[in-house]
Amino acid sequence: MAHARPRLGDTGPKPAVEGVTQVQFESLDFIYHPSRDVKRDVAYFTNVLAGRLRFAVEGMGARVAAIELAPPPPLLLLADHVKGGTPILVYRVASLHEALTGLERRGWEAKETFEIPHGPICSFRAPGGQRIAVYELTRPGAAATFEGRRDF
Repeated sequence: MAHARPRLGDTGPKPAVEGVTQVQFESLDFIYHPSRDVKRDVAYFTNVLAGRLRFAVEGMGARVAAIELAPPPPLLLLADHVKGGTPILVYRVASLHEALTGLERRGWEAKETFEIPHGPICSFRAPGGQRIAVYELTRPGAAATFEGRRDF
């Protein structure tokens, strides 16, 4: 039976500490990285870094490729429609509504939600410029529809 490998900085289960808010993100599922040339970047990440191409899709004027560099999550998503140079860290939450409500209670300024194939999502910038998104997995079968596709 396979066991999960420890992650950097993970020292095992932590006891609950009174007054400390529990982590509300379930997992970092995707790193959505801007790309000026997705096809070129796919070649580098697969041929040089030996990543596994999970899919390369093109539609609605955008190209997105998913690369697995290590056992997921997260998948690296190279996308030509993501502007700027800062990647978006996409975290899964159990309930998008509850997560956003909790963020608002702690001083976060509400942003609009939209849909991705996996479910509803909300993307925003932290005060330091970091890009974060939280989404709820309401369509778990969505990943299977992209797996193995090679549009370019």
